[in-house]
Amino acid sequence: MKKKIIGILIISMLCMCTVGCTQKEISDGTYSVEVTLEGGSGRSSIEDATIEISDGEIFATIVWSSPFYEYMIVDDTKYSPIQTEGNSTFKIPIVLDKKINVSASTVAMSQPYLIDYTLFFYSKTLKGE
Repeated sequence: MKKKIIGILIISMLCMCTVGCTQKEISDGTYSVEVTLEGGSGRSSIEDATIEISDGEIFATIVWSSPFYEYMIVDDTKYSPIQTEGNSTFKIPIVLDKKINVSASTVAMSQPYLIDYTLFFYSKTLKGE
């Protein structure tokens, strides 16, 4: 019986530490972050990603490896590029450590195509700027 109680206590303590250790507070600011991209033909990638946190809201600025994306759709909202020169750059709302389904319209081919992607932003890779 003692071994069972000790085992339960150890498991409880490990669970409490795991929850406390993985949920870190992230203060308002701008951070670089690693992001993975799934979907599409595999020819495009995300060149750069930064996030801005303000009052609990998180927005990512992502730079595609192509200048041919004319808009993105995230949660049924359409986002236009935030710059007109260089590779396509967008500022979109995100959630850290969760797969985010997005669509992006590219004009790199003979006609525009709306392509589905999944983005994942890793909180443990955040670096303050």
